[in-house]
Amino acid sequence: MIVYNVTVNIDHEAHDAWLDWMKEVHIPDVMATGMFVESRLHRVLADDEGGITYAVQYTAADMAHYERYRDEHAARLQADAQDRFGGKFVAFRTLLEVVHPR
Repeated sequence: MIVYNVTVNIDHEAHDAWLDWMKEVHIPDVMATGMFVESRLHRVLADDEGGITYAVQYTAADMAHYERYRDEHAARLQADAQDRFGGKFVAFRTLLEVVHPR
């Protein structure tokens, strides 16, 4: 299994709208691609005066599913985030491979 982790720091003033959008629109849109089997939204427990940080994790069955998401869907979904919240967040992405289940 492959975990696509997106760490996002969102400005305090945009936080509430962003969080609602993530839960109601963005995460459902990513899951609707059919490339992931699970999603999780985590708040990072750290004091950060520059904003609030989250880790969003999407689990793919294998690398082929992640690559298909990246090639066919990622640009469109990332552009939507930029259109709505550009300049109010920073994000970085990491791929993780599950090597031992629970």
